[in-house]
Amino acid sequence: MATIINADTSDGLKLTSDTSGQIDLQSAGSTKATIDTSGNLKFDSGFGSVGTAYGCRAWVNFNGTGTVAIRDSGNVTSITDNGTGNYTVNFTTAMPDANYSVCGTVGTTGGASAGWLNTGSNATSGAADTTTSCKVCCNYDTFNLYDPTNMYVAIFR
Repeated sequence: MATIINADTSDGLKLTSDTSGQIDLQSAGSTKATIDTSGNLKFDSGFGSVGTAYGCRAWVNFNGTGTVAIRDSGNVTSITDNGTGNYTVNFTTAMPDANYSVCGTVGTTGGASAGWLNTGSNATSGAADTTTSCKVCCNYDTFNLYDPTNMYVAIFR
């Protein structure tokens, strides 16, 4: 059982509770979101069942040319320029471990090839991801790094 907050269509708001520590948010008796006893947020957003939400823990949009500059970010304190096309994304709040997923894309202006993003120990920096930072590199072919105008990086855990 759980503490249930139910927006009932016939009787309005209903609240039932127990001592389990779980909270269920319902609409017309159907659970739409749960906060379980471990603090996990679970929700049904049209998928047919309530599942754990895995959120974006950090993200950054930055200019990789010249003096590296963050345009906007969440949970990113700074970017370190390690050389041409090679960067470290530094987190404001550390991840619980280094088992997160780094994804992103790159772009340029002026019609140049956009290339692709390498991360972690696959990046030419040779360093594995840590709880406080991750490495990203931008390639336009197999061996050539370049400084893109636009870098977009997101970290999921």
